[in-house]
Amino acid sequence: MFLRFFETLRKTGIPVSLREYLGFLESMAAGLVTYDIDGFYYLARTAMVKDERHLDRFDRAFAEAFKGLEAISADQVLDAIDLPREWLEKMLERTLTAKEKAEVEALGGFDKLMETLKKRLEEQKGRHQGGSKWIGTAGTSPYGAYGYNPEGVRIGQKESRHQRAVKVWDKRDFRNLDDQVELGTRNIKVALKRLRRWAREGAAEELDLPGTIRATAEHGYLDVKTRPERHNAVKVLLFLDVGGSMDPFIKVVEELFSAARAEFKHLEYYYFHNCLYEGVWRDNRRRWDRQTPTAEVLRTYGGDYKAIFVGDASMSPYEIAHPGGANEHWNAESGQVWLGRARDQWPSNVWLNPLPEREWQYTQSVAMIRQIFENRMFPLTLDGIGRAVKALT
Repeated sequence: MFLRFFETLRKTGIPVSLREYLGFLESMAAGLVTYDIDGFYYLARTAMVKDERHLDRFDRAFAEAFKGLEAISADQVLDAIDLPREWLEKMLERTLTAKEKAEVEALGGFDKLMETLKKRLEEQKGRHQGGSKWIGTAGTSPYGAYGYNPEGVRIGQKESRHQRAVKVWDKRDFRNLDDQVELGTRNIKVALKRLRRWAREGAAEELDLPGTIRATAEHGYLDVKTRPERHNAVKVLLFLDVGGSMDPFIKVVEELFSAARAEFKHLEYYYFHNCLYEGVWRDNRRRWDRQTPTAEVLRTYGGDYKAIFVGDASMSPYEIAHPGGANEHWNAESGQVWLGRARDQWPSNVWLNPLPEREWQYTQSVAMIRQIFENRMFPLTLDGIGRAVKALT
C-alpha cells in the first residue's frame, strides 16, 4: 500500500532511505497512528524527512501519492477505498459535525456515500465541470473540487472553501521552504543557521542549571549559579553590490541583509558598485563624500571574518581587469587586484550571485569573477546559500 508513496518521495527528490521507510512501516505496524489522517501525515514526515528544506517536497509527494483523479487511476482509487469498515466509520465520526452526520444518515449513511463514489468512478469516462452527480469541479456533487456538498470527498483542490470535505489529500504547509523556490527572509535564516559557532559571551546573566544542581548538592543549600549567554561567535563581512544592473534584485538582497543581521551578532557590511575598488561605503546617499578606504577595511577586520560578496558580477570586463576601467571613476588599480587582496585577508570567502545559475555562462565578467573566486560563486537561492555556507565552514 505504501510502496508507491516511498517511490513518489524518491522521485520528488527527497533522499529517503530504505531504512527510514522500514522504520515508517514499523511505526504503522505498532499502531502509533490509527484512524487519524493528520497523525499519519506527521508520522510519515517525521520518519522520512530529515532536512527542513525538503518539507515542501514532502507535502507535494504526499498529495501526489494520496490525492485523487489527477494523479492516480480509477483502479488505484477503488483499491485504496477498500478499507476496513471500522476505519471509515471512525473517520466519519471524527470529521463530521452532529448536523452533518444527520445529513449523511438521511442520504443513506456513509456506506452509501462511499458506494456511490465507487460506482461513479467506474461509470465516469472524463473530466466533468459543474453539476450534481459526476466527479468534477464547481458543482454540488459530493466528489471533486471547488464545489459544495456537506459530506464531500475533496479531490485535486489546493485549499478548502467550505470546510466540508470528509477527506483532504492536498495538505501543503511548507511551500516556502523548498531549496529551489524564491527566497524570503525566513528561508535565508534557515540556510544561514548552519553557519554557527556558539560561544558564551558577556556578563553571567543566564541560569546555569547543571551548575546550580551540582553546587546545591555539594553545599547542602540552594546555591544558584549563572553563566554568560551563548551567542553565535561567527564573524561575517558582507559586501553588497548596489546600483545599475543590481536594481532588479533589491528585494532579495534586502531579505538577505535582514536575515544576516538577525542571525549574526558580529556582522559588518559595506556597499560597492560592480567590483571592489579602493573605496567602499555604508550609506548609499553619501557614497561620494563618505567612503571608507578599502585598505582600512582590510586592516580593521582580522582573518577570522568570513567574507560574503553579493552581486550579479555583470559589468564590462575592463572594470575587473584594467586600471581606469571603473565606469564611475578612475581606479588606479584594477578590480581583480582588490578582490585578490580581500580573498587573501579573509580566506573564508564566497560570492553570491542573484542571477540564475543557468545564465552565468552568457556573461564574460561572471566567468572572470568565478575564476578569481576559484569557483566559489553560488546562486542566491536557498540551495545556493546552503552550498555557500558549506564552503565557508
